[in-house]
Amino acid sequence: MAIVVSALKEATGENRVALTPDVVSRLVKGNYEVLIEQGAGVNAFYPDQAYQDAGATLVSRDDAIKQSNLIAVINQLDATTIGQLTAGQTLIGLLAPLTDPDGIKALAKQKVTALAFELLPRTVSRAQTMDVLSSQSSVAGYKAALVAADKFSRYFPMMITAAGTAKPAKVLVLGTGVAGLQAIGTAKRLGAVVSGYDVRPASRGEVESLGATFLTTSVSGAGEGGYARQLTPEETQQQQDELAGFIAENNVIITTAQVPGRKPPLLVTQKSVDEAKPGTIFIDLAASDLGGNVASSKPNETVMTPAGAQIIGAGDMASQLPAAASDMFSKNVQAVINYVTKEEALSFDVDDDVLGELLATYNGDIISNRLRGAMNLPERTSSRPDQTVAADTETKGADQS
Repeated sequence: MAIVVSALKEATGENRVALTPDVVSRLVKGNYEVLIEQGAGVNAFYPDQAYQDAGATLVSRDDAIKQSNLIAVINQLDATTIGQLTAGQTLIGLLAPLTDPDGIKALAKQKVTALAFELLPRTVSRAQTMDVLSSQSSVAGYKAALVAADKFSRYFPMMITAAGTAKPAKVLVLGTGVAGLQAIGTAKRLGAVVSGYDVRPASRGEVESLGATFLTTSVSGAGEGGYARQLTPEETQQQQDELAGFIAENNVIITTAQVPGRKPPLLVTQKSVDEAKPGTIFIDLAASDLGGNVASSKPNETVMTPAGAQIIGAGDMASQLPAAASDMFSKNVQAVINYVTKEEALSFDVDDDVLGELLATYNGDIISNRLRGAMNLPERTSSRPDQTVAADTETKGADQS
């Protein structure tokens, strides 16, 4: 019997879809049965007919839930929908395990197998094709630079005209992980003079390879394996003070520092915001209900300061480029599906170094040690004497990617 995979229509405000027609076609050829909730891909510019042509069956939301073995979503389901799930079903997506423990507990109570992309151990090479955080951060960084260019009141490139020469915009990107590097590359291609900042001195080569100037403060946040460590309060204050000078010299500041499950670090203080020149644009990719990198930023809103600077809460940038973002998200989902399929059945080895962390819940238990630590649960030990259960607890670069 074929494994039945379904994708649901996301809540209002989310334009992405977890499965695209291209991936549906591949799954169907791989002997999976695919159900798509009617209208699921419309906001990502994938009409229902495209899914039918790819071999999927269009169904109601209730049928997409009830008739599937594995349900793919972008974001965590609401409580009502979680209540419709049955024991043994698998849910995969960005399930907010570190910020929505009640939702995860509800999934465990239902004995649903929950695969949360936020928990993926990204240092394991085999996990790279499953890395949703990187794929969506790449989209977000690209889109952030485009939004900045659109909102900025002057040219991005230097322009020589009959009326004189327009100076190029000066763009500062704070955090040079995947999102930051994509923002740097895009802003550079648009003709701006670009600088990239990171607490990791080792990031210099990546930033300079894109033609940007590398900036860092006297605070070094280099951690193990090229990852950034969390700064102490004293280091954070020193970082903010030194960043203020960089910020004041630039027209556009794009911030990307996120730590899943925790309040984003404040990089741009209220003082820096208040002193920003008229026309300055702040793009805060970390803006969320937990806070942001820029003082006064609000998720999905634009705040105008009294001096005429704009603070754009841009936590939904991937959703604003839905077709491209959905393409990559869907391929990440397919990679996980392939990984957990053994002999035409779903199989979950909780001691596998990838699945052991990607699994938020399995058979009623909380599996990921990273999640267990956040929930103040004792560490789970492997049933294999020679197997170490690893937890990926740090964040690459200064952003979530």
